Amino acid sequence: MQTFLLALLVFIPITIAGSSLGFTPTWLFILSALAIIPLAKFIGDATEELSAKSGPALGGLLNATFGNATELLIGTFALQAGLIEVVKASITGSLIGNLLLVLGTAIFAGGARYKTLTFNRSAAQASSSTLLLAVIAMTMPAIFFQTSPSMERPVTTESLSLCVSVLMIMSYLASLWFALRTHAHFYQVEMEDYEAKWSVRKGIIILLLATLAVGWMSDILVRSIEPVALRFGLTQLFIGVVVVAVVGNAAEHTSAIVMAAKNRMDLALQITIGSATQIVMFVAPVLVLTSIVFAKPMNLVFNTFELVAIILSVLIVNQVVGDGESNWFEGLQLILAYAIIAAAFFLHS
Repeated sequence: MQTFLLALLVFIPITIAGSSLGFTPTWLFILSALAIIPLAKFIGDATEELSAKSGPALGGLLNATFGNATELLIGTFALQAGLIEVVKASITGSLIGNLLLVLGTAIFAGGARYKTLTFNRSAAQASSSTLLLAVIAMTMPAIFFQTSPSMERPVTTESLSLCVSVLMIMSYLASLWFALRTHAHFYQVEMEDYEAKWSVRKGIIILLLATLAVGWMSDILVRSIEPVALRFGLTQLFIGVVVVAVVGNAAEHTSAIVMAAKNRMDLALQITIGSATQIVMFVAPVLVLTSIVFAKPMNLVFNTFELVAIILSVLIVNQVVGDGESNWFEGLQLILAYAIIAAAFFLHS
């Protein structure tokens, strides 16, 4: 398997060359997707090595941060091009993708090997409450937009979005202080069963290089998505919610599954729920604040269809992780919930 993944690295220079030589969008889509697969594995390996030395909280934080850096860069370029609704859809897709598809697959993979998967209940509940706060932050601007007088909507909605964005970033920073400083014991698990083979320096270098390469490949892939989608009759909502989100979360997907398969569920939860939390509490607000410098600013008003999908995703995940243990059947339920939502977005016009 390792040899196969190393062989896939050849698609990185091929994709770069194809982008310069004017390959068709379909070919660029396929080539860049193949190039991302081994890079995601390297991010997973580097995270595992670093987490063996630093613990699950910092390990999960590193993975979530570097995994979502790609989405932050892609979102910035999309905002510059005026594709605001695609950016919002990708935020929605990243959230439900991490909570349902990635976490569900991880739990299913771990549950296939171990009858019961256990993890720190207090840490899981703290993450769940943060997700509920994220739902409030994403819901209120939309409710305000629907209920406020029409003459006041443009200015007041933008002002509310900026205010909420600042508060969300403050909350995210507070959650990091909670996880890494004041209540770090909630996130500590025994690591004696795994001995790190890389130095911290090597792990950080590989993590940085792989993440930069994932960002490059993802940018090429995303630029090819729209013409490919038009050719196959897909909507921009589906592109953002499913396609862009799945590509952007490839690193987290691989890492979380690897950790869960080794019965290291605390780290798997930190990767998946931590990434979902960072998307809503950090990536989305930063994009809102960044959009101020562009001609068309972004607000936090998501459509009703997106909000319902987000709320239902958070509710079912809170139900699954609330008791501090899980199994393969609960993982399958999360996967099926994602499939239902994805099918709805596919058919939604």
